[in-house]
Amino acid sequence: MMASVLKWIVPWEFSWVFLLSFIGFSVLYVRGCHRLHVSVGRRLSFWVGMALIYVSLHTYLDYFFEHEFFMHRIQQIVLHHLAPLLIIASYPGTVLHKGLPFRWRLRLLRPARRSWPWRLASAVWCNPAVATVVFVAFILMWLVPSMQTLAMLDWRIYRFMNWSMLASGFTYWWLVLDHRPRPPGRMTPGIRVLSPGITMTPQILAGAIVTFSKHDLYPIFEICGRAFTFNVLTAQLVGGVIMWVPAALIESAGGLLAMRQWLQLSRSGRIRRKPWPTRRTPAAAQP
Repeated sequence: MMASVLKWIVPWEFSWVFLLSFIGFSVLYVRGCHRLHVSVGRRLSFWVGMALIYVSLHTYLDYFFEHEFFMHRIQQIVLHHLAPLLIIASYPGTVLHKGLPFRWRLRLLRPARRSWPWRLASAVWCNPAVATVVFVAFILMWLVPSMQTLAMLDWRIYRFMNWSMLASGFTYWWLVLDHRPRPPGRMTPGIRVLSPGITMTPQILAGAIVTFSKHDLYPIFEICGRAFTFNVLTAQLVGGVIMWVPAALIESAGGLLAMRQWLQLSRSGRIRRKPWPTRRTPAAAQP
């Protein structure tokens, strides 16, 4: 029994970078929760998202993600949509900031955030247009059969694919679920609500193309050896449906969360409204 459990816990491809990063963020969050009052719902959302990332990248399940197309699509949906959405919805920024030792915040974090490389990278990567395009582009890029083949054959490209999906997902959902008005937020509340509908459209189209394809688009999974004995086209159809339906549902949930933030901003009077121009009536002619 214990051997069977350990088989699933032991990572298929061990990574010190991932493990140390995961432990580091976990420790910061625990320290921050000790210094701030964080609701149970926010904590649960954060830890479920972190657990999904760990299971997707650092357990034996990674073997199935590498050897079956529909399992691979589940992994990508988790890394790009579900896990970042859950973590960002918990609003962990302040908690992680409080988890840092005060000296680190004063001597390292503050000067780094004021430096021009940080501001330049933030201005480019966190630009709403750039983040939205990158969010969609990474999905479509890794669906190109030749790119998928490279990722499956080279472990370095495979890891870059996973990290790129994770990073673009975090950036996009951080912009969409921002609870502040604009400025200082980078998106207006209305655009935050509409953005998931815009980004889900090309994903739905790509999922439909994969779903209704009559030939094997990704023979690399057959070459590497499939984890299950499913029919090739059946596995591809299931993978296309996963890209099509669950991804759209997750993005719809993100849009609803953004709408909730918009309503809260409106009720609190924090949205700046431009006054409507008053129409001037011409003065009556004097006799």
